[in-house]
Amino acid sequence: MTPIPQGDAFYCAERQLGTWFYCDAPRRDTAAIVPDPVPAAARMEAIAHQLDELKARAILEPTSANVTAYVKLQREQLNRASLFADVWSRSVWQNPDLDYTLQRPINALGKKTWLEGRKNDRAATMASLAARYGVYYFYSSSCGACDVFAPILKSLSDQYALSVLPVSMDGGRSSAFPDFVVNTGQYEKMGLTGNQVPALVLFDTLTHRPVPIGYGVMSADEVMQRIFTLTRVEPGSDY
Repeated sequence: MTPIPQGDAFYCAERQLGTWFYCDAPRRDTAAIVPDPVPAAARMEAIAHQLDELKARAILEPTSANVTAYVKLQREQLNRASLFADVWSRSVWQNPDLDYTLQRPINALGKKTWLEGRKNDRAATMASLAARYGVYYFYSSSCGACDVFAPILKSLSDQYALSVLPVSMDGGRSSAFPDFVVNTGQYEKMGLTGNQVPALVLFDTLTHRPVPIGYGVMSADEVMQRIFTLTRVEPGSDY
């Protein structure tokens, strides 16, 4: 049969001859059946199972064939891991949003530069701290650790003009802070529990919220680092 052009109005449109006279376009199955690939996680699990099986067989039946089979498959996985590590490194190098070392350098030069920048930021934070924050210092006159920590806090207070409110838990005085108040609930209001001393709390005069710094004896550097972290660093950004 001679095919009739599909655009022929007389044969195709008026007489409606249909498919058998080649008027209709041939039907095609657009939903081709493509088998679902095996999920990658399932493939990994299968490889791990096969590796365990070959290892067990090589140990229990250490023939040359069994040991060779295990070593060959193990070597394939080592090569695969090496390739993955190589591509990982290349991808990180070429995508700055993936390169964590841009935020926290690990090489000597980059780390030195980062630490110097962080030190400057911390110094700037401490210099401006007094404009917004006050410090609650909770202690007991019978606390040996308080006797060690109080001069450290006093030195920071003098250096950065920090307003420190000493709060005595037992009514006794502190040699470093002779002007004090007795605790009448301030400890609990600052979000502290357990009556542990010494305890240090920043008070944000802008938001009227306490920011506990920590308990126990801390070095001046540690106090400054904690203050900087709690007031300037977003959680998770340093890790």
